[in-house]
Amino acid sequence: MSRWTFYSAPGTCALATHIALHEAGADFDLVKLDFSAGQQQSPEYLRVNPKGRVPALATEHGVLTETPALLAFVAQRFPEAGLAPLDDPYAFARMQELNSYLASTAHVAHAHKRRGARWADDPAAHEAMRAKVPQAMTACAAYLETQIAGPWIAGERYSVSDGYLYTIGSWLEADGVDMAKFPRLTDYLERVEARPAVQRARAEAQA
Repeated sequence: MSRWTFYSAPGTCALATHIALHEAGADFDLVKLDFSAGQQQSPEYLRVNPKGRVPALATEHGVLTETPALLAFVAQRFPEAGLAPLDDPYAFARMQELNSYLASTAHVAHAHKRRGARWADDPAAHEAMRAKVPQAMTACAAYLETQIAGPWIAGERYSVSDGYLYTIGSWLEADGVDMAKFPRLTDYLERVEARPAVQRARAEAQA
């Protein structure tokens, strides 16, 4: 397998794939984009990912984007790492169900805090979206609190979903969520954060 190139940016959902790559023991080069300088919209990066977002993973087959797809790909390319229930179609679909929820519901709710221009031009609408974020993200936290089936999200087996939930979960407090109301989720996030792959990915993302 050739060496991959992983495109990321600090403080983004790309951390989930970054974690998965380290959990899998993948060989990759890290390219960090500076969003404040608009590097995600540069001609060079748009040739990699025309969406102008992260994450993106350049593989020997081509470029992949979107966190749920990347997590499934990493898990399937490194089956020996045990990062997904590859032998159980139902359990794999449940993993994808959670990943899809994190991408389409929790992440979108979070994005209303700073990305209101994606949905409206009116500054008053942007402010209304920001004001809704604590309520929306608290609802997400309440749902996720009920989904933790053991030490990891699916029970006894760590998966790529755990790094993804950790990434989204790390945004909750800053989004106005009172984490004291969600002790199970809080304890879970601390367990995930203690994993060496998570620590390594965080350090590299923040360096």
